[in-house]
Amino acid sequence: MHYRAIARILGVLLMLFSTTMLPPMIVSWIYQDEHIAPFFTALVVLFLIGLTIFLTGGNEKQDLRVRDGFVVTVMFWAVLSLSGALPLYLAQTPDLSLVDAIFEATSGLTTTGATVITGIDHLPKSILWYRQQLQWLGGMGIIVLAVAILPMLGIGGMQLYRAETPGPVKDNKLTPRITETAKTLWYIYAALTIACALAYFAAGMNAFDAIGHSFATVAIGGFSTYDASIGHFNNAWIEIICIIFMFISGVNFALHFFAWRSRSPFPYFRDPEFRFYSFLLISISLFAVFMLYSTGTYNFTDSLLRGVFEVVSVATTTGFATADFATWPLVLPFLLFVIAFVGGCAGSTGGGMKVIRVLLIYKQGLREIGRLVHPNAVMVVKLGKRPVPDRVLEAVWGFFSVYMFAFVFMLLGLLATGLDQVTAWSAVGACINNLGPGLGEVSQHYGNLNNPAKWILCLAMLLGRLEVFTLLVLFTPTFWRR
Repeated sequence: MHYRAIARILGVLLMLFSTTMLPPMIVSWIYQDEHIAPFFTALVVLFLIGLTIFLTGGNEKQDLRVRDGFVVTVMFWAVLSLSGALPLYLAQTPDLSLVDAIFEATSGLTTTGATVITGIDHLPKSILWYRQQLQWLGGMGIIVLAVAILPMLGIGGMQLYRAETPGPVKDNKLTPRITETAKTLWYIYAALTIACALAYFAAGMNAFDAIGHSFATVAIGGFSTYDASIGHFNNAWIEIICIIFMFISGVNFALHFFAWRSRSPFPYFRDPEFRFYSFLLISISLFAVFMLYSTGTYNFTDSLLRGVFEVVSVATTTGFATADFATWPLVLPFLLFVIAFVGGCAGSTGGGMKVIRVLLIYKQGLREIGRLVHPNAVMVVKLGKRPVPDRVLEAVWGFFSVYMFAFVFMLLGLLATGLDQVTAWSAVGACINNLGPGLGEVSQHYGNLNNPAKWILCLAMLLGRLEVFTLLVLFTPTFWRR
C-alpha cells in the first residue's frame, strides 16, 4: 500500500475542496445574509489540513495499485462528506448538531437528497446555495467515478458495461486518457446544467432558484430551496422541464457523448440499457396516471403531470416532489419505492442498482426458466446481438446478493434503534438507493430520527454511491495483507 501517495492525493483533494467555499461566500456577500464567517473558517481549516496531509506524503511519486485506488475512492467520499459538514455545523442558521451536519453533507455529496432540515424556505441564501452546490459537485464526482475510475479497479456498472455490452460504449473509448475523459464529461455535465438553468429561468424561476435547481436536477440530487420542492412553483412548464432533464441525467453519460459526437440520436436507440430504461419509465408512468385518474385522486391533467413527474423523479432516484406520493392510493407508493431499486443507467448520476444489472438479472431468470423446459439446450444470455459471458452474470448476481444483504443488515440496525417497520424499510431503501424521500416518519424529512439511525443511514448513502463492493472490500482481511 502506497500510503504516502494516497496522502498526497487526499491532501490535494482537500485543498481543492476548500476552494468550493468561495461561491457561497460570494452569495452571502451579495444577499447580505451574514454567513460569510462559517464558510471562510471552513476554507482556512480545510486548506490547512489538506496542506498538512499533502506535505506528509513527501515528494515520492509512485504509481497507484488497484488496492490504493480502492482506498482513494472510498476516502474521496468519506473525507469530503466530513469536510462538507464543517460550514453547516458552524453556521448559526440552521443550528445543526454534528451528526445532522454530517448527514446533510453526506446526503448532498452522494446526491441522495435526504434532509434533516425543516424551514428550508427561511434558510440564508448562502446555505441554500451550498446545499445545491454539494449535490452538483457530487454528481460530477459520480460520473468520473463510474466512467474513469471504477473500470480501472475492475468494478462498477461501467466496467461491466464497457466489457460486455454492444453499442458505442463497447466499441469506442471515450478518449485515450482518463484526464481527457474526465474533461469531456465535465463539458457535457456543465452544458446540461446550463441548459437546465436557462430553461428553468425562461419558465419563470428567478436566477437563484433556476441555478440551484439545475444543480440538483442534473446531479439527480433532489435538494430544493423550498420545503415544497418543485411543487412550490405550481408551474406546469417547470415540472415538464424537470421531467426532461431528470430523464436525460438518468441516462449513461457516455451515450450522451457519442450521440453528440455523431450528431445523431441512433446511439441511444441501439443501446439495450437505454431501451429498457425508457420502457420502465413509460410503462410505470402510464400505470400511475391510470391509477390516479381512475381512483379520482386528481383530474386527468393533474393525474398525467403529477403521475409522470413522480415516477420519473423516484425511478431516477432524484427525489423532487410535486405531490406526496406516500398518500397515493393502493399499490402506487410501494411500486414507486421499489422501482427506485432499479435506479438510473450505469454511468449516470442516478442511484440504485443500475438498469443494466436489473436487465441482465431479468434475462438470466428467463434463461433459467427455459432450462427447466429444455435442460440439455445451450442457452446464451444476450444484450443486443452479443452474448454475455457467464462470469459477468455471476458478478451481477454477486452484486445483487451483497446489495440486498447490506439492505437487510442496515434495516435490522434501524429497527434495533426503535423505528417502526415502514420507516426503517423505506429509510434504508431511500438512502442506499440515493433516493431521498421515504415513507412513514421520513416522508418529509429525517430530522426526527435518533442519532444511531442517522449514522447507519450515512453508511447506507455511502454504500449505495460506491456500489457496495468498493467500500466493503476495505473491511476484508485479505485486502490488507501484503
